[in-house]
Amino acid sequence: MGEYRSFCSFIFVLLLVACTSGEDPYRFYNWNVTYGDIYPLGVKQQGILINGQFPGPQIECVTNDNLIVNVFNSLDEPFLISWNGVQQRRNSWQDGVYGTNCPIPPGQNFTYVLQVKDQIGSYFYFPSLALHKAAGGYGGFKIASRSVIPVPFPPPAGDFTILAGDWYKKNHTDLRAILDGGSDLPFPDGLLINGRGSNGYTFTVDQGKTYRFRISNVGLTTSINFRIQGHKMLLVEVEGTHTLQNIYDSLDVHLGQSYSVLVTADQPAQAYDIVASTRFTSQVLTATSILRYGNSAGSVSSPPPGGPTIQIDWSLEQARSIRRNLTASGPRPNPQGSYHYGMINTTHTIILANSAPIINGKQRYAVNSVSFIPADTPLKLADYFKISGVFGGIPDSPTGGGAYLQTSVMTADFRGYAEVVFENPEDVVQSWHIDGHNFFVVGMDGGQWSAASRLNYNLRDTISRCTVQVYPQSWTAVYMPLDNVGMWNVRSENWVRQYLGQQFYLRVYSPANSWRDEYPIPSNALRCGRAVGHSTRPV
Repeated sequence: MGEYRSFCSFIFVLLLVACTSGEDPYRFYNWNVTYGDIYPLGVKQQGILINGQFPGPQIECVTNDNLIVNVFNSLDEPFLISWNGVQQRRNSWQDGVYGTNCPIPPGQNFTYVLQVKDQIGSYFYFPSLALHKAAGGYGGFKIASRSVIPVPFPPPAGDFTILAGDWYKKNHTDLRAILDGGSDLPFPDGLLINGRGSNGYTFTVDQGKTYRFRISNVGLTTSINFRIQGHKMLLVEVEGTHTLQNIYDSLDVHLGQSYSVLVTADQPAQAYDIVASTRFTSQVLTATSILRYGNSAGSVSSPPPGGPTIQIDWSLEQARSIRRNLTASGPRPNPQGSYHYGMINTTHTIILANSAPIINGKQRYAVNSVSFIPADTPLKLADYFKISGVFGGIPDSPTGGGAYLQTSVMTADFRGYAEVVFENPEDVVQSWHIDGHNFFVVGMDGGQWSAASRLNYNLRDTISRCTVQVYPQSWTAVYMPLDNVGMWNVRSENWVRQYLGQQFYLRVYSPANSWRDEYPIPSNALRCGRAVGHSTRPV
C-alpha cells in the first residue's frame, strides 16, 4: 500500500508540473510483470507476461511525448525492461540495462520516466536480464510523427505490429543453466509471430486498402526473412529513418532490427500466408500467420512462398539498397538530407572484432579479446558516485592477444564523431546494437577492412539506424555522432553471445557537468551493490 501511495504521489507531482509548464504530453502505463502458462509451440511453458499478456502491451506515442511506465515485479527474481532503439536523450538513467540500472527486486516496483525526444518510428521493448527474453516480456513500441510534420506517404488504413523471432520449448531458467555450464544453446525449436506458432494469428484487411506493417526480429539467435504471399512490400521506415521507397518481395530482418513496410491489399479476396523463416541456418524453421481479406472465407489454398536460405550475397545487396529518403522530414520539419553526415571529419576510429573463445573451460564470446562480465554495481552508478574498482577498460581495436574476462567500458568524448568498424572473422552473421545513438551505415563488404575500404563508403544517402548486421568473414562500418552523454550498452543482439560476454559499455563523457548535457540522477533511482548508502539529489 505504501508503494502504491508513493507511486500516486509521484504521478501527481508529474501531472502538476506538466499542467503548469506547458510541457509535451504525458502518457501513463502501469505494468505488472508475472509468470504465466503459455503454449506458443504447443508445449506448456513458464512465460513472462505483462498485465497478463504475451507479447506485452504495445506502447503508442508521438514524438517528444513523456512516458511514465510503472513496472511492478511480481517474479521471483530481479527484473529490468529496456527500450530497443529509444535513445533516452541525455538520460541513460532510464535505459533499463544492468550497466545503468539496479534491477527491480521481486515484489517491488520502479517507475521509468522516458521522453521520446526527436524520434519517430518502429521499435520494441524487452527484458534485459538473466535470459528473461527467452520467456517473453517483450512488446511493440511505435512513435508517430507530430501532426504538423509531413510524412512521405498517405495515412494507411491500418497499422500492424509483427514481433517475430526464434523460440525454445525449454524455460528460460533451463536455457540459462546450459549457458552458465559453459555450453552453447541447441538449435531453436521454432519461430513465433506475435507470441504464436504457425497460423496462430490473423491480420484482416479490406480489399484495395493499404496497411503498414512494423516488423521486428525479437528472437534470440537467428536472422529471419519476412514475406507476404502474393503481395509486394514498399519499405518506408527503418528504426526511425524514412527510407527511399523501394519495393521488395521479401526482407531480411536481423536480430534486434525493425522495419516498416506498406502493403496494399490488391489481390483476389482470399487468405494469404504471412511468412517468417530462418536465414543462414542449415535447418530452416518457418512460421506463418494469415493475411485475410475481410470479404473472404476459407483457408490459404496454396503452400507458403519460399524464401532465401543461406545466400549471403543476396542479403548484402539488399542491405546496400536500403537508403535514406533525403527529401522527407524526420521527427523535425527539416529534410533528413539536410544533415550531411559524409562531410563531417571523424574524430577517431574504433575497430570492434568479435570472437568465440573458451575461457576457463567454458564457452564465452568477446569483443577485442575482452569477454564482458557484470559487476556488482551498475556502471553508471559507479561512475556517478565515483566508486573505484567497478569496471576496467577495453581496447579500441583488436589486440590479437588471448581472451580474458573483464567488466569493460570504453570512454569517448561528447560531440566526437566516431568511425566504428565491426569486423566479423567468424562464419556466422553478427548483429550489433548501440544504445542511445543512431549511426550511418557507410559501408559493408566481405574480407578484412582496411583504410582503402573508405574509398567505397556511401557518404550521401545511407540509412541511419541503431542495429546493423555484419556478414560472415566480413566487415561493416558506421559513422556515429557521439551526441548523447551517458553510459551506453554496445552489444550483440544474439542473446546467447550477449549473455556470454559479447558486449561492453560506451561512456560518452562531458566535463561540463551540466543539465544541458545530461539529466541528473533521478530521485527514485534504485541503489544496489556498492552504491547502497549513496544518496540521490531530488529531481
